[in-house]
Amino acid sequence: MPAKAKPVEVYDFSRPTTLAREHARVLEMAFDTFARQWGTQLTAKVRVLSQVTSEDVQVLSYDEYAAALPDNTGMVLFNISTTSAKAVIQFPMAAALSWVGHMLGGTGFQTAPERKFTHIEQALLGKIMDDAVEDLHYSLGHLLSAPLTLSSVQYNSQFAQAAASGDPMIVATFEMVVGETTAPATVAIPAAALLPQLDPLGAQTSNATPAELVQLQLAHVPVKVCLQLEPITVLPAMVLNLAVGDVLNLGHPRHRPLNVTVDGQTLAQAAVGASGSRLAGSIVSIEEK
Repeated sequence: MPAKAKPVEVYDFSRPTTLAREHARVLEMAFDTFARQWGTQLTAKVRVLSQVTSEDVQVLSYDEYAAALPDNTGMVLFNISTTSAKAVIQFPMAAALSWVGHMLGGTGFQTAPERKFTHIEQALLGKIMDDAVEDLHYSLGHLLSAPLTLSSVQYNSQFAQAAASGDPMIVATFEMVVGETTAPATVAIPAAALLPQLDPLGAQTSNATPAELVQLQLAHVPVKVCLQLEPITVLPAMVLNLAVGDVLNLGHPRHRPLNVTVDGQTLAQAAVGASGSRLAGSIVSIEEK
């Protein structure tokens, strides 16, 4: 049976900010915890069995995030003291209205329209958002030390300017099942509010140029070094007829040191010597290339 091909992720040079694997894993675990906590809180609030499942965590620019949302959707924006960009909890308006219906004793079987929330509905949803923010702080722990304070409720993803267009956002996507209603939801947090806490060595940033960093990395790659004579050119017939006792006349002068090569490239010359019980090469000159 042929081996399953490994998925290839295309690198986007227009969006160079990515999550290191260990950082992505930390965030995935945190948002998994948030999903479980939020599902439990929703069950208690709307009095119907609810489940929230975390599906994906990625870094997107705010423009990319907003473009992926429906034009008409519920977006609750929160201020963060450490950055001018805002955090977002997004969900379909119809789904939110069905939650409110359950809280008011409804069955939830009637399809809710996509419309703005009334003051009473906003107040009830505010209770759900308070629980969501509390669960978010609990799940992210020290990663989200700054408090989230409610800023506003928006209904159009194209007009809700939570951040500058190019600001990177940590975006987590969820599937929410509340009673018989299933809906997608997202949580977007400015990367500037999370990434410094993700990297414990963030304060030790390097001022080295990319070329210097590459050179530093290459300096730790193991390579094979060989001591070689100058090669000679012979006909295939001579190679095929080689026998014990044959003499090959080499083009390497007796007084000339051996070549020090790496992957066929001559880097230096070395005289044959000894180091204890082993042969060694003593560098006598360096190739200037």
